[in-house]
Amino acid sequence: MTRHRRLAEMAGFALVLGCAVSVLAGCAGGGVQVSAESRAGSPTPTAACPAVPGVELPPECAPYDPDAAMAANDGYRERMPLSDEAVAANRELLPEVVVALDSLRSDGAVTPESVVATLHDAGLTDVQTRGDSNGLLFGAVGVAGGCFYGEISVQTVQIEVGGLILDGGCLPAQ
Repeated sequence: MTRHRRLAEMAGFALVLGCAVSVLAGCAGGGVQVSAESRAGSPTPTAACPAVPGVELPPECAPYDPDAAMAANDGYRERMPLSDEAVAANRELLPEVVVALDSLRSDGAVTPESVVATLHDAGLTDVQTRGDSNGLLFGAVGVAGGCFYGEISVQTVQIEVGGLILDGGCLPAQ
């Protein structure tokens, strides 16, 4: 039994030694020497600079319009256009949805769960809610696509029909 133990210890030692040699020696070649100095400048712009009318930018600048960039950055909150047919089909369902939500409001039963159930019962899908009975935002996908979105509280019901938000869903990001 001692002989087997010694053989196992020697095999383990050989394995560890083999791994250590592989790590220290590596498998890659010497590589190519790269100089830190360069005689030529960068062939492409290296910085974004706001374009100002009448001002010539240095060659290392890539011009951009800051107002257009900001508008594009905020575009995720915009709604996609909805076809006239989809708007018409959703508007047919709108009175039924308003009556159902107003019934919740007048009963004082405004909760995220009750709003989700009411909108599902009206035939809407992918219902999202955010908030509480003091001001619950909701959004749901209509039968013809697009969104029913708005706010319900114990005082009021506001609802609109429109397209999906560009970043997806019916409710804007927080």
